[in-house]
Amino acid sequence: MAEARKTQKRLRFSNADTAQPAQGSVEVQALFDSIGDGVIMTDEFGRIVRINPPALAILGFKEEELIGQWFPKVIVSLDEQGKPVGLIDRPISRSFLTGKSISEKLLYRRKDGQPVSVAITVSPMMVRNRPVGAIQVFRDITLEQEVDRMKSEFISLASHQLRTPLSAIKTYSHMLVDGFMGPLEPPQKKALRTIIGASNRMNELISTLLNITRMESGSIAVTPKYVNLGRLLDEIHDELTHVATNKDINFKLIQPTDNVATRTDPLILKEIISNLVMNALKYTPNEGNVDLMLSIKGGSALIKVKDTGLGIPKLSHDQVFTKFFRAPNVIKRETTGTGLGLYLVRGLTEVLGGKIWFESEENKGTTFYFSLAAQRIPRKVKM
Repeated sequence: MAEARKTQKRLRFSNADTAQPAQGSVEVQALFDSIGDGVIMTDEFGRIVRINPPALAILGFKEEELIGQWFPKVIVSLDEQGKPVGLIDRPISRSFLTGKSISEKLLYRRKDGQPVSVAITVSPMMVRNRPVGAIQVFRDITLEQEVDRMKSEFISLASHQLRTPLSAIKTYSHMLVDGFMGPLEPPQKKALRTIIGASNRMNELISTLLNITRMESGSIAVTPKYVNLGRLLDEIHDELTHVATNKDINFKLIQPTDNVATRTDPLILKEIISNLVMNALKYTPNEGNVDLMLSIKGGSALIKVKDTGLGIPKLSHDQVFTKFFRAPNVIKRETTGTGLGLYLVRGLTEVLGGKIWFESEENKGTTFYFSLAAQRIPRKVKM
């Protein structure tokens, strides 16, 4: 009886037999075929039992070439170097093992051997907490990726070209305000300082855009060195204290007495922490508090940036690290900003192999956490 039930279960997910279709199966097939994205259904053994026309068009196969075939064998997944991905690392395998839906971008090999970029979501079909098959929905994102590449190239080119005239504006503005071209009246100096401030902000934006372009293209070069994290945080604290002072913000640095060392790229790490601190200072009202803290937990250094600022609405938490995102409560009070800072921070964190997360409550403040492998070294050991 048990074997008979197993056989019936398999037949429910197979259209390769010659039995009469069950009531409503024609409507189900019509619905399956009308889905705009590619869809593939497999049984519990990974054999393809259904595939719709968009999936066939993306992969370049005919239906009879795939039905009944073992999915990993006929539809090959590739990594960025064009090498086949191991069976255990494929989304469909991970979905079966975890019983959860998995979404990601990858490459499939078409019938003609050419790779095609796809965005996929694989979901297991569960019966009594046991996977009896899987549904995979995917779409061709080749054009989207090409558009993104062209946008990145344009941003990179435009940013490089903007730096030349910007350098001239900054140089001559500083010469004028410092009196190298004759004395100025107070209103003239005030206007020039406004120009200098605006050019500094533009320079920061250009640097951010260039960093994002390099990050997205995978061309950021990581140069690891042994870094004394306490000393690095000292530098950041000293450099940004004037920003806190201008807003009467209590900006504290808290760190252990021992040295905490890690092997990483100091420039990229400094960019990450400086961005987090600048965000905290920017979105904390006058007379608020911002704490920059360093501790070591097991084999990891934990850096916290805690503020008493505007906070992030709970409904926006899952968007914080996305490109161009700015929380609605921030937009109402602060019109400037690009929404690129935290997107860049997350990307750079991934480049260094670190982790970043946050806790926040609207109108009560935010704490960002950044962790990286590190070790404690007695203060008497010089670094």
